[in-house]
Amino acid sequence: MKINGERHYLWRAVDHEGEVLESYVSKRRDRKAALKFIRKSMKRNGQPKIIVTDKLRSYRAAMMIIGNADRQETGRWLNNRAENSHLPFRRRERAMQKFKSCAMLQKFSSYHAQIYNHFNHEKHLESRQSFKQKRTTALTEWFNFCAA
Repeated sequence: MKINGERHYLWRAVDHEGEVLESYVSKRRDRKAALKFIRKSMKRNGQPKIIVTDKLRSYRAAMMIIGNADRQETGRWLNNRAENSHLPFRRRERAMQKFKSCAMLQKFSSYHAQIYNHFNHEKHLESRQSFKQKRTTALTEWFNFCAA
């Protein structure tokens, strides 16, 4: 992502269902940034069984320090879930006409993930009645949260 002409990187941790667990913005994409993101994500969500990443070497270097190198998997289509989690975020970013600061990007990405996870139900995996029930539950929780 570009903010005021400078490139920033958005790191995301996504679970096996496609829900965004953690998001982190950094100026660099090196071992130090990868280590910070992985530690932050593991502190909040626990130790994962498998970590799927792209083939960036900074992930491997960071996992060697932590001791998770044997849990890392890289493959041609393995990280599609993480890549596809960017799509709704990119759509919203386009509507907002970019970000003005790194702090605003960090704040927006964390809130957007929480709200999107709350309302994102995969219609094709469940019956219509179940989908409607989950959607109304999510909406009532949202209205109660907004009213408080």
